[in-house]
Amino acid sequence: MSDKDVLISMGFDAARVDWALRATNNRGLQPAMDFILEHSDDPIPDPSAQAPAASSAPSAGEPMDEDDEDTAALRAAYGGAAGQAAPAEGGVEARSIKCTECGKIFKNTALANFHAEKSGHDQFEESIEEIKPLTEEERLQKLEELRSKMAEKRARKAAEEAKEAKANELIRRKGGKESMQIKEDLKNKQILKDLEATRREKEDEKRARAAIKAQIEADKRERAEKAAHEKALRDGTAVPGTSAGPSAAAAPAAAAPAVAGRDFKETRLQIRLAAGGPPLTTTLPSDSTLREVAEFVAGQNLSYDVETVTFTQQFPRKQFSQADFSKSLRDLGLTPSAVRCPHPIAAYTDRPSL
Repeated sequence: MSDKDVLISMGFDAARVDWALRATNNRGLQPAMDFILEHSDDPIPDPSAQAPAASSAPSAGEPMDEDDEDTAALRAAYGGAAGQAAPAEGGVEARSIKCTECGKIFKNTALANFHAEKSGHDQFEESIEEIKPLTEEERLQKLEELRSKMAEKRARKAAEEAKEAKANELIRRKGGKESMQIKEDLKNKQILKDLEATRREKEDEKRARAAIKAQIEADKRERAEKAAHEKALRDGTAVPGTSAGPSAAAAPAAAAPAVAGRDFKETRLQIRLAAGGPPLTTTLPSDSTLREVAEFVAGQNLSYDVETVTFTQQFPRKQFSQADFSKSLRDLGLTPSAVRCPHPIAAYTDRPSL
């Protein structure tokens, strides 16, 4: 009995059986049964649109493409196959083939060969024992067992796929966490860098304020000594200290900020606009000219012009004109930091008050 006859006898539709055999290229009963069960709800395509199928009965030498011996047994239960056992010696007809290694009995040589391939047994003999055909209940039970095995196989495959998908998801999450950790580390490093820059800026500003304060104190001492010297001259009294006292006292005070100013490569400026508003701050090389400062102010506020703007220093009070624009900040004694007030020319209607 061919695979088609076995499948039809199991209750499958003939057209669906033909479709299954064509789709599986007649590779055996088990593949065809799997195809039918998997596509039980699919419509049957037109046979003329497919290539003609090969003969449904495989050749005697063709290997059996089936999962286990149950399918072969089912084939035998639904009908005989070619290769029946030959008559035994002594005129007694052999009704089966027996494996002497395990004791199993097979109806024909095809089933015996299949058992030999699966188990590796090679000791067989003819037997007069007859294999009784399966009843209808046994056939249905056998079919149900095959379906259960296929369902278990699909369930195992689905479980393996779910396990693999879970492993892939874990790998993806781990990669995402590592990426987030790298971003967080970079962010923390940037925060530390900004904090360090702020700390250095505050230290520079602190040193600059100390230098300005020292300059103010030196100016006060110089003015006090000068006033005392002028008063002594007016009153005709002795000049306090030596004759070189005022100049000698002023010299160290003037030299200290000059030397300190030359040690700084950059100058931090705070520019307060006469028109009001927030002050402008910038840091320029100490070799920059006062004209570059004027250009910076003009670029920040359109009410100031480079050719007409002037600057005023509050402590000590000093006025810078256009003649000073070619001098460097170091030469003007503005390092390491200074506070300036720019003033536009009188032609501007919004001339700020000093």
